[in-house]
Amino acid sequence: MTSVKILGCRLDPLDSDAAVEQILSLARGGRGAQIVTLGTEMVVYAQRDVRFRAIVNDAALSLCDTVGLLAVARRRGADLHERVAGVELIERLASGAAAEGLPIYLLGGGEGVAADAAAALQRRHPGLRVTGTRNGYFRDEESAQVVAAIAASGARMIFAGMGFPRQEYWLSEHLHETGCGVGIGVGGSFDVIAGRIERAPQPVRRLGLEWLYRLVKEPRRWRRQLALPRFVWLVALDELGLGPARNEAARS
Repeated sequence: MTSVKILGCRLDPLDSDAAVEQILSLARGGRGAQIVTLGTEMVVYAQRDVRFRAIVNDAALSLCDTVGLLAVARRRGADLHERVAGVELIERLASGAAAEGLPIYLLGGGEGVAADAAAALQRRHPGLRVTGTRNGYFRDEESAQVVAAIAASGARMIFAGMGFPRQEYWLSEHLHETGCGVGIGVGGSFDVIAGRIERAPQPVRRLGLEWLYRLVKEPRRWRRQLALPRFVWLVALDELGLGPARNEAARS
């Protein structure tokens, strides 16, 4: 597998089947492998946060979660046919975990959301072992208690749905302490799986317009969508040799 760099962020060109296979393998035998589901907004954020960019580049896997990254990766020669969206990734991994008896833990969302998502996953994937859930509203000083609960649960996979960059920072700092083989940042996926937020219809997702559907449904997200035109602008500068990622590489 040959990774590509997009604005200084590593992207591994894995489609869903390959990603699920590798993650399940890490969950079975690994310890503390962090998986990043990378989106355009995260890449833009990484331009001003060196620590966050380092987490992305040091992750065991950095997967393509948005159509913008998919388009740029293909343009740069990556053999990538689809994005690996958080909701589908959780469902696929839950299916594999149920088949292999791998216990999972859900961390994040508002009060009761992770528990509802866990119940929905168990209904759809009989035999799935969910050894614990917790909302994502806890203070930094409570992290030791959260880590202890996860470690005691015996989970091999933890899904962290606390939004970026917090979920990536938290996993980077605490994943090894939990004893889990794998930790995956999944953003707001629990709300969708729990039925709290309606997902875009399949035809809309196929067209790569899920972001627009979410914006129409949740207009308060408009500030977040400003990252998309900025991403396009930064990629254009980068391809002209004028972007910050190129300049930083030239100085090193």
